[in-house]
Amino acid sequence: MKYLSILFIFFTTLLGDEILTIATYNVENLFDLEKKGYKYREYKPYSSSLWNKKNYKIKLQNLSKVIKDIDADIIALQEIHSLQALKDLRYTLKQHGLYYQYYSIADKKHTAINVAVLSKIPFSYTKELKVTSSYKYRNILETKFKINGKDLYLFINHWKAKSGPESMRVVSAKVLRKRVAEIGYDKNIILLGDFNSDYEEYIKFKRNSKHNNTNGKTGINHVLRTLKQNLQATEVKYEKNNFYNLWYDADKANRYSYIFRGKKEALDNILISQPLLNKKDISYINDSITNLDKNYMFKKKQIYRWQVSRARVPKHKGKGYSDHLPVIAKFRVK
Repeated sequence: MKYLSILFIFFTTLLGDEILTIATYNVENLFDLEKKGYKYREYKPYSSSLWNKKNYKIKLQNLSKVIKDIDADIIALQEIHSLQALKDLRYTLKQHGLYYQYYSIADKKHTAINVAVLSKIPFSYTKELKVTSSYKYRNILETKFKINGKDLYLFINHWKAKSGPESMRVVSAKVLRKRVAEIGYDKNIILLGDFNSDYEEYIKFKRNSKHNNTNGKTGINHVLRTLKQNLQATEVKYEKNNFYNLWYDADKANRYSYIFRGKKEALDNILISQPLLNKKDISYINDSITNLDKNYMFKKKQIYRWQVSRARVPKHKGKGYSDHLPVIAKFRVK
């Protein structure tokens, strides 16, 4: 009981229940300054691209401002280069008054960028799901929590970008689906991160021959089975072994986390299993899904991404945040 009382210090209380805030944020290429490890050429430390201590510190400060405004109990992160970069971000957040005691990163495969997690709540365990041995696929980070005696599983994703066809995202989806089946569909499970897929990808990619090499089947909609639940949570019908994409609980105009050529896209998603809809031990709070869209995160109607010049030798300008917006959802813990 002492353990649980300490745990709940981090939650906000509402009507006698505890509120758990969970978020996901693609921070756009947070590379450290160490010379070891594969890096994109514009992030080679202390080179003519100006990826140096000054710009690294600005990047950390800017991301910390965003993450402090989110103030999640658990935040999934994408595009973290290394454990050192994660620790540096965590330290900067602590300087800003936001302390995440627990952290983990999926870095067993030495890809340039990885997924990670920061948490105010202790893990039961964290481990990596190997998608394939190819460096074209990033590992998935599985994290388990025990909250008020109940298990909660988080799977943090960063699927192949739209530079590749849908078949590559299906590979990641199948690995994820297999692991979910092992755990059991009756468990509290949250799938979140940058899926590089819209919540209605099956509609939006259908006529795109570059992406649609799967006869209209998508990883997020068909493999993870989100097609049958496309209403608000107050109206949704429970479908066995299906996941519910929380974007359906947001106003249509606000269902986005990315802007590509002036068009809003929902590449970052939070999907939940059926038990999190049944209003029992741990449950999603209706209408709580949102992106974080503070004014400072935009410039000229575009997301104010980290600024790197497009010159022959790209140079960091020491301005901006990320090319993605964070996505946030709240859950009630009885």
